[in-house]
Amino acid sequence: MTRRLAEVAKKVGVSEATVSRVLNGKPGVSDATREAVLTALDVLGYERPTQLRGDRARLVGLVLPELQNPIFPAFAEVVGGALAQQGFTAVLCTRTVGGVSEADYVHLLLQQQVSGVVFAGGLYAQADAAHGHYELLHERGLPTVLVNAAVERLDFPQVSCDDVVAAEIALAHLRALGHERVGMVLGPKDHVPSRRKLEAFQAAGGDPELVERAMFSLEGGHAAAARLVARGVTGVICASDLLALGTVRAVRRAGMSVPGDVSVIGFDDSALMNCTDPPLTTVRQPIDAMGRAAVDLLVAQIDKAVVPADELLYEPELVVRASTARVRA
Repeated sequence: MTRRLAEVAKKVGVSEATVSRVLNGKPGVSDATREAVLTALDVLGYERPTQLRGDRARLVGLVLPELQNPIFPAFAEVVGGALAQQGFTAVLCTRTVGGVSEADYVHLLLQQQVSGVVFAGGLYAQADAAHGHYELLHERGLPTVLVNAAVERLDFPQVSCDDVVAAEIALAHLRALGHERVGMVLGPKDHVPSRRKLEAFQAAGGDPELVERAMFSLEGGHAAAARLVARGVTGVICASDLLALGTVRAVRRAGMSVPGDVSVIGFDDSALMNCTDPPLTTVRQPIDAMGRAAVDLLVAQIDKAVVPADELLYEPELVVRASTARVRA
């Protein structure tokens, strides 16, 4: 107990006596200090005293699928900063293969009495995945926001990049450069953002026979793009920058060049995509605006405002670099 008091006191910058007064529900402590002590308990992994567990911690779960894809650390930075400005601390939860699942994290966050949860790139975007943990959050009434397209039956506010516009501007760019055989490398068939991109691609006259699926990784992009290259595509639109980098590698392994023989477009505009060889033309997600909007929606729910379970669509931007060029005559 003494060690716990000392740790919490050091974390908050107050005396052990002040921490003891908070833990025992005694008067003489400001609301701000009391909240800081309770948040420090949560951050350090200590359980709140029973009589204080009814108070929500000023913690917000930020659940991400991975950190290897640079778009997710960038998004975490935006959301974490926006939460801090509102007086909340982000608790980063990253799924691991064969380890802690998204559902496990949800149960852990509920135990920690978090104020809300922001999900990005979660299982809500996969139609065939289990969604019971989202239903649990809905039953508990815990403020929740989903970032990017989700299956229709989940009743949470969403902040999304417009996948339809993303596909349209990428295809229009390649066609303006004279490309007719344009392929796509998308995520799995049940991945909702990829479904939206595919629908837009086909609606604009794209060839559904030139579409390949892959897991979101460089290796997945390489394998899928190799099949497209073998079919003679001159342009490839990818559902992520990592898939695009895999596509560049597949083109080179086939003895061709980017953009001399095949033009490649990514999606996200992750960090360092301007430093690749060649610098990657990509469709930029407005993650700053999306991240701040997600936090605003979450905090409004925490403050008991009525927030409709609508999807806010943010328009992406085509960033033209050196991985696209006019089709070779």
